[in-house]
Amino acid sequence: MLRRLAAAAVAPRRLPRRLCSAALQAHHSFYIDGEWVPPVNGVVPHQVINPATEQPIATIALSSPADVDAAVRAAQRALPSWSATSREERLAMLEQLAAIYAERQGEVAQAISAEMGAPIRLATRAQAAAGLAHLRQFVRVLRGFEFEQPLRAGELLTHEPIGVCALIAPWNWPMNQVSLKVAPALAAGCTALLKPSEVAPLSSLLFAEMVHQAGFPPGVFNLVQGEGAVVGEAMATHPAVDLVSFTGSARGGRAVTRAAAEGVKRVVLELGGKGPNLVFADLGADLATAVRRGVRHCFQNSGQSCNAPTRMLVERSVYAEAEAVARAEAEAQAVADPALPGTHIGPLASAAQWHKVQGLIAEGVASGARLVSGGLGRPDGLGRGYYARPTLFADVPPHAAIWREEIFGPVLCLAPFDSEAEAIALANDSAYGLTSYVQTADAARARRVSRALRAGMVEVNGKACSAGAPFGGVKQSGNGREGGEMGLREFLEVKTIAGWPS
Repeated sequence: MLRRLAAAAVAPRRLPRRLCSAALQAHHSFYIDGEWVPPVNGVVPHQVINPATEQPIATIALSSPADVDAAVRAAQRALPSWSATSREERLAMLEQLAAIYAERQGEVAQAISAEMGAPIRLATRAQAAAGLAHLRQFVRVLRGFEFEQPLRAGELLTHEPIGVCALIAPWNWPMNQVSLKVAPALAAGCTALLKPSEVAPLSSLLFAEMVHQAGFPPGVFNLVQGEGAVVGEAMATHPAVDLVSFTGSARGGRAVTRAAAEGVKRVVLELGGKGPNLVFADLGADLATAVRRGVRHCFQNSGQSCNAPTRMLVERSVYAEAEAVARAEAEAQAVADPALPGTHIGPLASAAQWHKVQGLIAEGVASGARLVSGGLGRPDGLGRGYYARPTLFADVPPHAAIWREEIFGPVLCLAPFDSEAEAIALANDSAYGLTSYVQTADAARARRVSRALRAGMVEVNGKACSAGAPFGGVKQSGNGREGGEMGLREFLEVKTIAGWPS
């Protein structure tokens, strides 16, 4: 096996034509059992739309349950040999994949920018870069992970691959989520089938090319395309699938959980968020910096991030000052073509997302919240494309839809609080619990508030979680964790062996 891996590193497998150079052409095949194969029941075409132009840039085929079955069966056949590989063999494969990804990262960034509208700077430095960071992080995790541990009473505790894994990725951070799912699954010794979002599938097609180029054995990784209601359900209900990892909306997570329940499969969910950002008056001169940082973070990726700090809670004594700073920052936020260099934001990813955001902005006005800047429609000068205006609401009542629902657009809500206890209560009064944010100059308060917030992650004073930190939430933000050692453990079963011969 090691000799074959070494040979693959010297002479990569023959590749199909690169998708980035053929992005305007049809790609009507799926990657199953080490080959690009046509749909079992014929081509059902689906256009991939560039959200900046509202024009099609590619056509893919949508999978049927028969294609899902073929991918699952390929993964099932590959599982015995792949799960029996050594740590060193899997490390060699993942290191090769990371090296290829690094070489082709520019292609990935271009694909992401075209398929979901991320500005090319963001697509390069954050979107595509995140995929590589997670690949490298899981190489480090795998290298040091203890798969066997003796227990005090003499038992042997082992960690073994869970089996065939169905991986369902979203459109908003495509390579970040693909790497967070595929890398630990393969590192653990599992085999996998991936379904990217049909909104942003091109970067995942490139990823499948890289897996092929790296020389992974046939069936270890497979890719199908399609809508969640058809393909996702077929993956979740398939009797040979042992785990489903899903990233998307809370509604989608509930559907996946119901579909997987009959088979009592392990389900890992990374769902939505409505991140509270608590800003305390003790910041003093640093208040403006904290508020500007919060506005920029909310608007990054056009607001299409589950961990965005979309609810800014500000201590009343500095509320007016914070609102003025936030308004200036929101009005200064440029919106432009994602192909242009710069720190502007681009369009929303689809027509459906644009209409959803517009509807929620209208509901915000009707709720009695005060519209400070932005609002309905497209920014001036942008008549085509799914661009939304960076929008700031103040005095948002806690019952308002814009305060309670995940908008997934460049919309920030402000509300005041009078005490630390009230701030915590307002922050926790949410169906979600993904990432919370605390801005304070008081270290004791930072520790106290961070512990009181019901969230999977808390970021204090702009310190972000690293690629190796566990990512995930509580309540309707999901269950399980992605990233780092805890992300690897999601793909492993624990076995206890008593009487293990010494």
